[in-house]
Amino acid sequence: MFHIDPDDPTPADTQIVRSVRASIGAGVLEPGDALPTVRQVAVELRVNANAVERAYRELERMGVVEHRAGTGFFLVDVRPPHDEALLAQLAALEDDFLRRASELGFSLDEIIIHLDSRRSA
Repeated sequence: MFHIDPDDPTPADTQIVRSVRASIGAGVLEPGDALPTVRQVAVELRVNANAVERAYRELERMGVVEHRAGTGFFLVDVRPPHDEALLAQLAALEDDFLRRASELGFSLDEIIIHLDSRRSA
């Protein structure tokens, strides 16, 4: 279900977090779904179970999953309420931000990478 690239210098736990988030974004995982056990992921990806545990704890810290004692990790519904007026205001802010960043010479990929790096800070 999750993938890591053994040739990527990025730590396995960071790659697992990225893979889980990509699975959520692609609709493979949805709120309420249980994540595979730490042991299952460690065996499937051939990584240390501690790396999987760190990834799951980071996802929990980010509010993406919750740990239920004795049953495992489950995805939470992190989608904001669909308030059309708020979404329109957010879109306007995004447009302004992207326009200004572009004027400074930043590409969309550079902006995304920079914003993503702020998430873990």
